[in-house]
Amino acid sequence: MKRIIVALSIALSFALPTHAFADQAACEAKAVSKDGKPLYGAAKDASIKKCMGDAKPNDCEAKAVSKDGKPLYGAAKDASIKKCMGGK
Repeated sequence: MKRIIVALSIALSFALPTHAFADQAACEAKAVSKDGKPLYGAAKDASIKKCMGDAKPNDCEAKAVSKDGKPLYGAAKDASIKKCMGGK
């Protein structure tokens, strides 16, 4: 029984983080300035955080459309997303 538990825990330890590391590695590769130079420090961290957040589907952003069905921009879009997420 112990062998099975150990084998499963080892297998899961290699399988689960691989997906997260692959996404982070892709985001780190995209963390470049407008000049094409790699970002460092807080700028790099912010870029990676934004990239990782963008990977997740955001229904509120898709719902940010006007009555005519056109996408909202600027403050109107921000207000719509904030309302959708439950903010006041």
